[in-house]
Amino acid sequence: MQLLVFLLAYPVLRLISILPGPLFYGFSDLAFVLVFYLARYRRKVVRENLSLALPNASQKERDRIEKAFYRHLCDLFLEMVKTMDLSKEEVEKRFRVRNIEVLRELEKERSVLLLCTHYANWEWNTSINNYISSKGFAIYQKIGNKYFDRLIRKIRAKWNTEPLEQKDTVKRIIQNEKEGIRGVYGIVNDQSPMMSKAQYWSEFMGIKVPVFIGAEGLARRLDMAVVFLKVYKVKRGYYEVEIIPITGNGGETEEYVITEDFLRLAEAQIRERPEHYLWTHRRWKHRGKEPNG
Repeated sequence: MQLLVFLLAYPVLRLISILPGPLFYGFSDLAFVLVFYLARYRRKVVRENLSLALPNASQKERDRIEKAFYRHLCDLFLEMVKTMDLSKEEVEKRFRVRNIEVLRELEKERSVLLLCTHYANWEWNTSINNYISSKGFAIYQKIGNKYFDRLIRKIRAKWNTEPLEQKDTVKRIIQNEKEGIRGVYGIVNDQSPMMSKAQYWSEFMGIKVPVFIGAEGLARRLDMAVVFLKVYKVKRGYYEVEIIPITGNGGETEEYVITEDFLRLAEAQIRERPEHYLWTHRRWKHRGKEPNG
């Protein structure tokens, strides 16, 4: 069944990936109508999240953000598909790094963790590896369909990037460090951990929830540098990235400082243009469950 689904879907995805600009985004406009008005995909979740995270916004403003978000979501999905046909030269035009020199200086001394959120087009963050000398790794969660997983790995392997499954991350980074292999590791760090693995709670968009501290643990244990990727959507299909240093010496950073700095930077980014955040995932589902809270 997995193979059948893949064989049916792949030709469609491949065709979409080679569509010229006007047709490509015209297809996205059609997808918006289907997703927003007909399928009403996760609209209840999105509205709840917007109400929780942006309580001071008027209902009219939240409605505007909701609609703009779904337009962006359709663009995002299709741009992920577009990656199949995107050359290095083309992605350099579409995903510009404002201050790559910050990352180049840090990688001279040690390995680097690049922390980002589900914001703008995080899939194209891997193209940053075109500009650096260290090996780039994109940490991800394996998907259920092995054929699509293989395709995703192939797509993410472009641009000097090795996909690294989440469960293998710690072991691989430690092994690389022992062997003197410097790496730049991209981590989407705003997921909600399972309650059984919740070790640290903090406010995110004003709501107290469990947060991942795995990235911080690696940085402090292995003395890695940490940066935050702040992404701006300039217009459809075009983005700019600012690299914001969090620490140059993870081993000398006090506990939870990296995590808190990441959260505050993530919040600021979301508040600037909330329509570009991924509101369909249940980021605040564990609110109110803090032990002894």
